[in-house]
Amino acid sequence: MELEFLGTNAGVPSIQRNVTSVALRMFEERRSFWLFDCGEATQHQILRSSLKLSKLENVFITHLHGDHIFGLPGLLSSRAYQGGTTKLTIYGPPGIKEYIEVSLRLSQSRIEYELEVIEHTGGLIFEDEDFVVESQLLDHRVDSYGYRIVEKDKPGSLDLKRLAEYGLKPGPAYGRLKRGESIDLGNGETLLPSDVLGAPKKGRVVTILGDTRTCDNILKLARDADLLVHEATFMHDLKDAAYDYHHSTSIQAAEAAAKAGAKELILTHFSSRYKDLEHLQPLLDEAQSVFPKTLLAEELMLFPVRRHA
Repeated sequence: MELEFLGTNAGVPSIQRNVTSVALRMFEERRSFWLFDCGEATQHQILRSSLKLSKLENVFITHLHGDHIFGLPGLLSSRAYQGGTTKLTIYGPPGIKEYIEVSLRLSQSRIEYELEVIEHTGGLIFEDEDFVVESQLLDHRVDSYGYRIVEKDKPGSLDLKRLAEYGLKPGPAYGRLKRGESIDLGNGETLLPSDVLGAPKKGRVVTILGDTRTCDNILKLARDADLLVHEATFMHDLKDAAYDYHHSTSIQAAEAAAKAGAKELILTHFSSRYKDLEHLQPLLDEAQSVFPKTLLAEELMLFPVRRHA
């Protein structure tokens, strides 16, 4: 798993940065990627990356402010032209379905693939055999949600030496043991998965927040996360402005990461007053003084989701 930021600016785009969107790349895990928010020109950023819209599986919208959704109608319309034929599901707060339907109807856009829009108000919103996604309401001017993406634990590796001692060769039996099934050895013995499997491989946790002030639900979503993505619209000297506009400062993001026990923190959603990396460095310095394992989101750079003990 890797994160690729397609926009890191707050409110409006600038020459240096696009507005909010981040891709969770899962090509090894499920041969697809998920998108979190879709600000204006997100599809242009995708064209500048190695991502392909045909591989887009799910879109998760945090809230309905324009800098998080204005790129969605164009991206949906373009997806079919870039080879997108598989089903696409969009998750978001109430109102996202009407926004999409009206935009596509008035522009007479035709969607040639299956499109499903699921509105939610938090809780468990997605689960399959590999991943779970939960959501919680944050503290913003409109209903804004954060998402906790949990990779389910994987079985441990097979001990090939032990398997050879039991006379088993590579084949269907290996797969059954990995799935947790016992094997009849034909001599009155039964081989249990625990006899030949190592410790389970712990799944990773990624937390991606929408716009928010400090609130308790951040800690619920980010608890022991391997990677937390938190907005840092302002430096801490503007904490009063951050509060008035329902946003967070760099130090508040770092404090949340520390309290939640997150392993790494990436700051994003920067005010356009901080024009480039040189102007953003003080935000990073502030955050690292509280939570050393903090990074700044940079557009079109890949950030691995590391597996922590």
